[in-house]
Amino acid sequence: MLEKTGVPTPEQVDSIFPTEERLSQGPIAIIECFQPIPCDPCATSCPQGAIAPFMDINDLPIINNKKCNGCGICIMKCPGLAIIVLDMTYSETQALIRLPYEFSPLPQIGEIVLALDRSGAKVAEAEVIRVTKGKPPIISIAVDKALVKTLRNIRPQPSEAAILCRCSDLNTDDIREFIAQGHTTVDAIKRLSRLGMGPCQGRTCTPLIIRELATVLSKPVESFQPGTYRPVVKSIKLGELAEYTE
Repeated sequence: MLEKTGVPTPEQVDSIFPTEERLSQGPIAIIECFQPIPCDPCATSCPQGAIAPFMDINDLPIINNKKCNGCGICIMKCPGLAIIVLDMTYSETQALIRLPYEFSPLPQIGEIVLALDRSGAKVAEAEVIRVTKGKPPIISIAVDKALVKTLRNIRPQPSEAAILCRCSDLNTDDIREFIAQGHTTVDAIKRLSRLGMGPCQGRTCTPLIIRELATVLSKPVESFQPGTYRPVVKSIKLGELAEYTE
């Protein structure tokens, strides 16, 4: 199943999950690394020595549950985003899950997000408790204890915002956030978001962005420039470039 879908089986998840006794003692790292690959930053970065040294670079990580204190340093060091930290002692009914998050913008503390299973399907809603900026950022969410084996990721609640730039997946909420930050020209927004740099070269999105700027800033559409255009201004084949002569 893992080889075909990228989703581990329940048996694989059970094989790396800590015991109930250890979970009752506080936070602990859980590494969902099931295939031998040449990677060992988790072992070399652990300040507690809780992850056994690799005899071979392709070894699977092994955690000494007695040594791990759930510090979370290994989360940031794992290039495969395979590590979370689980704290079952967070409250009577909820556990705290700390997980890597590579999307933008980051969720805010107190925001209610969708908690997803390993296939990306929604399982429940979860509250964001903490946001730790880093590479990658770490998001801490509070979830029902009965769901901890199921959850593996989060995403924001669905937005009703309209898509303005299909190439760069920018919607009205994104553009209004840029404007609120003081970026009030097409060129300024382009430098931050790659607006107009996709296959359509701004043909579709530029008029929509200008209309949004005019609406938010209460200015006439005519007062906004469409931005700087630089060659190539439309998609062409490499063969056409190769055949071009003065």
